[in-house]
Amino acid sequence: MQELQVNINGLSLEEKQSREKSLRLFNANGFPNKRQEDWKFTDLSKIIADNFSRLKPVKLGNKHKDIEQIKDLKHNSIFLVDGFLKSFNFEFENLKNIKIKEYKNGLIKKNETSNSLINLNDALSIGGFFLEISSDYKLKKPLIVYNIFSDSLDEEIINNKNLIILQKNSNLEMIEYNINESKKKFIQNNYTEIEIGENSSFKNYTLQACNSNGFFYKFIKGTLNKNSNYEDCIFSSGLKFNKIDEDIDIVGENANCTILSALFLDKYSHQEIKTNLNHLQPNCKSYQKIKNVLSKNSKSIYQGKIFVKDIAQKTDAYQLSKALLLDDTSEFNAKPELEIYADDVKCSHGSTSGNINEDSIYYLMTRGITRKKAISLLTKAFLLEITSTIANIDIKKFIEKNLERQVYEY
Repeated sequence: MQELQVNINGLSLEEKQSREKSLRLFNANGFPNKRQEDWKFTDLSKIIADNFSRLKPVKLGNKHKDIEQIKDLKHNSIFLVDGFLKSFNFEFENLKNIKIKEYKNGLIKKNETSNSLINLNDALSIGGFFLEISSDYKLKKPLIVYNIFSDSLDEEIINNKNLIILQKNSNLEMIEYNINESKKKFIQNNYTEIEIGENSSFKNYTLQACNSNGFFYKFIKGTLNKNSNYEDCIFSSGLKFNKIDEDIDIVGENANCTILSALFLDKYSHQEIKTNLNHLQPNCKSYQKIKNVLSKNSKSIYQGKIFVKDIAQKTDAYQLSKALLLDDTSEFNAKPELEIYADDVKCSHGSTSGNINEDSIYYLMTRGITRKKAISLLTKAFLLEITSTIANIDIKKFIEKNLERQVYEY
């Protein structure tokens, strides 16, 4: 595969040099492979080589059909097409408290990194959005980000950035709703930075409107300040390849971080969640529960690290991953880690995987239910435990409806 190149037209000299440096770093190492610890279960370099022959950066201007907005959930909206901000509507809100615009270079500070996909994003990034919620403002309705991939995508790579800032005493609930119109293969490489101010809360939900042949990587860099709350709920079933990489710094006391996931992996799909939660101040909590159901020839990975600094006393951190394997050809890998330098903490991690309990299947079959239906019911019950934590009833119903669609009779 040819080396990717950066388009330097219209860039300042400083930006040109910065992008060229990032591209040199990427081209020196290429796409990640299993020799790198963070990718020990996924050889992305081979996956890319096997699926793409002429990968090229996406261009602005791809067209798409009009998307019908979700009608059974009142919401604000942002529309992205192939990574570019196209439109937005905050009809339920006081607009003076919301800043929304296309992401511009330089809003996120670049840092030296060995992550080659971040270097590639820094080199080629165009598009994305900037969203800021003012102090003392709580959005009245959820925000749905319609992330649309047009039918013109074909062996293209989307590199874009999003920056979300919640000033102190603000609240936002956001649904990332991915809609794929393309029947061809493409890549999205996204970098999202989230800053949550003091006494603020950000709840994010990710789910798919349909299956996709796209290959997705998303790196999330989060900062939680004093008394802040961050919840990320991942329901990204239906993707051929997906890796979500979260690096969260808990820098304020009494902050709370929750990461939940419920995935049904169809045949030959590959999904990975990697988290790095850094407890840097005392009296903070983190809670992670990752649940997967894997069908024929699917693969799921969870790598979760909890870091506790020496001053972060009274940390309460919990981490658990569970997988149901519906076929002998499915594969689940887990790598939980604890790195603790404080002595007054409560930290735990665990991981389990196995087949559905045959006694439970038999019990349902004695009630006149077929084996396939019994497996489907047990699978849904296993995953829907995650949605029970969602406080917003309208969002909960919407997500459960999508999960019902994604989990078919095996």
